[in-house]
Amino acid sequence: MPHNYGDNTISNCSNSMKVITLDFETFYDTGFSLSRLTTEEYIRSPQFQVIGFAMKINEGSTKWYSGSHEELQAVLDEVDWDEAMLLAHNNLFDGAILSFIFNVKPKVLLDTLCMARAIHGVDAGGSLAKLAIRYNLGEKGTEVLDAKGKRLEDFEEHELHRYGMYCKNDVELTYKLFQQLSKGFPFSELELIDLTLKMYTEPTLEVDDALLIDRLEEVREEKKSLLGSLMARLECEDEECVRAKLASNKQFAELLEELKVPVPMKESPATGKQTFALAKTDEGFIALQEHENSFIQELCAVRLGTKSTIEESRIERFIGIGARNKTKLPIPLKYYGAHTGRWSGSDKVNFQNLPSRDKKKKALKNAILPPDGEVIMNVDSSQIEARILVWLAGQQEVVDQFKNGEDVYSNFASVVYEKPVTKENPVERFVGKTCTLGLGYGTGWTKLQHTLKTSPPGADLPDEECQRLVKVYRDVNYKVIELWKDCDDALANISSWPEGKAPYYIGQGKCVLVTPKGLLLPNGLYIYYPELHWDTSESRGKYKYKSRRGRISIWGGSVVENIVQALARIVVGEQMVAIAKKLKPVLTVHDAIICTAPKEQAQEALDFMMAEMSKAPTWAEGLPITCEGAYADTYGDC
Repeated sequence: MPHNYGDNTISNCSNSMKVITLDFETFYDTGFSLSRLTTEEYIRSPQFQVIGFAMKINEGSTKWYSGSHEELQAVLDEVDWDEAMLLAHNNLFDGAILSFIFNVKPKVLLDTLCMARAIHGVDAGGSLAKLAIRYNLGEKGTEVLDAKGKRLEDFEEHELHRYGMYCKNDVELTYKLFQQLSKGFPFSELELIDLTLKMYTEPTLEVDDALLIDRLEEVREEKKSLLGSLMARLECEDEECVRAKLASNKQFAELLEELKVPVPMKESPATGKQTFALAKTDEGFIALQEHENSFIQELCAVRLGTKSTIEESRIERFIGIGARNKTKLPIPLKYYGAHTGRWSGSDKVNFQNLPSRDKKKKALKNAILPPDGEVIMNVDSSQIEARILVWLAGQQEVVDQFKNGEDVYSNFASVVYEKPVTKENPVERFVGKTCTLGLGYGTGWTKLQHTLKTSPPGADLPDEECQRLVKVYRDVNYKVIELWKDCDDALANISSWPEGKAPYYIGQGKCVLVTPKGLLLPNGLYIYYPELHWDTSESRGKYKYKSRRGRISIWGGSVVENIVQALARIVVGEQMVAIAKKLKPVLTVHDAIICTAPKEQAQEALDFMMAEMSKAPTWAEGLPITCEGAYADTYGDC
């Protein structure tokens, strides 16, 4: 098979491999730190300098090394990295230094930060200092604070010695932490950590900067024209006047309505009534910033006081990454980035939402290329959430429709409209698709109405019709509704576990176990709801749990959504591990896996990927899994 990447996977590693625990200390200063720059910008900067590193081989003593680049390189070159697993806390940093600066590529990458996020949840606090306290491993020092602004040549001998002791302590804490975290940690998840980190530390994809430079010039010309139009429309003499007018929620909403753009709304926590969702952190406003109409993007940029639209900033960032990395594109993904375990964007580059509808904005995806002589293959698990939902709920007639390859969206639309609907009826089928994908987690009719109106091809339906659609969905998918109720009961049990009650499975397949700790998933990890309790502080009581964003409301439908998304992520993760035995995954986006292969072996490689992504997992008997995929010369074309 292409690449024979399987030689590099953890499953092919022998128990005799060395575990090298490593921690780098580097120059930082005001304005030059990871709080100001991305990891890639920081490491690739001319200002970057390694002060030293501490290294521990297996259970041996930890040693500190400091000196010139050549001296440090010589130390690292003494290690047989082809037979070594690199352990670090945040290997996106240490592994990247090892790869980008010293051209060292370990066989396997292990990461206690990633493991801790998976074990304790994304809100539990993953810093080495906090985890050392949690596991009673010792105390992380503070000597790094004294190193601010000091390059290697600025350290006195005694200062460098103290810094080395601090670094050695970090290595010891990391090694001890790994011993604790690795107890029972799912092996497949270690493989996913390794695969995710190597997308960044050993990048395969490349950037077509010429295409992006041309598009950037286009964007800037469009921006000048749009700003002129905006000033004329608002009767303003300059941009500051425009910004002042757009700062008003009322005026901004009125302008959106004039442009026939639905104003994003949300429920006010104070009154419980609908209000404008126009704050910079509101999901609706964030979506407006990526609107297909460039004029709307410009409105948002001016309102925020920024000089660039999101597209412009992204293009500039991609060009910069390519320039610093000899056209290579390190892919920064946060393993276990979401509450449900899904990957998320990192390092200010979010590959999870690159534009794909607008032909011009698709330049970002079209600018992502495979190495010379290869193609990019993009295989996507089809309708995976919708399939898992009805399988988990036991809605067997819909499961059978998926299994038989029927058009489930048209089938539901046929029930809604009481007549046969096919792909030849695009609007009716669109309604069926939107209901099928959107109503399984308890979405109300108002949100459904907004989605139908604002998503292409669009369907502007009256209140009564949207209310009817919700009712029809719930009548047809009555087992899904029962699953919501079961999850409401699960919340009650988790918040106050009844004495003598044993953990129990929820839904079909016996793959999700309700326990006092939370929901145990088939990969051995949990969905947690920390400090879950019944809150009566508002007019209507509801369950809430603690998160980094404050208290989050939760009910049966949203628990079902959490479970389904977590299971979908496990399915895709298992598929990625299987594919990695022969091909190198270079990116994952939602439910898709992206690889590269030599052109002459493209069809063989694609067939292999699609075969692996059409298999149901062993823990989900009867789950109808399928996929679709293609290969092309650019990411945007597949």
